[in-house]
Amino acid sequence: MPPIDELSRIEPVHLERLERQGVFTTGLLLEVSETPTRRQTLADQVDASTNDVLAWRDEALMLNLAGFGAPEHRLLSQSGFEGLRDILAVDLDGFRAAVARGARELNLEPPPELALEGWWEQARTLEDE
Repeated sequence: MPPIDELSRIEPVHLERLERQGVFTTGLLLEVSETPTRRQTLADQVDASTNDVLAWRDEALMLNLAGFGAPEHRLLSQSGFEGLRDILAVDLDGFRAAVARGARELNLEPPPELALEGWWEQARTLEDE
């Protein structure tokens, strides 16, 4: 599980408060924000809104895709994908095209087709999270 500080949508003040609550990884964040009640409790504990918690959760779900690390996070962010909801909003061809564009902008090789398809399919699997 990636560390919580890899999430780009968390302000430093909230990151510090999450760590004081024992939330050090994206996996722990997903666990403590699993239900609406838990999201409200976490928001209250760290003085954030439930919309903040939902945004963090969305990005954490994306970071927990198989074979996904910091370079892939940077690439998908460049490609316009800040979280799982953004991936869910496009079809596979649109996802491929956006990631290819992001890779060109960063002067990188795009990920292998198998990785792209895997991330897109995993996003569909996690859609109800």
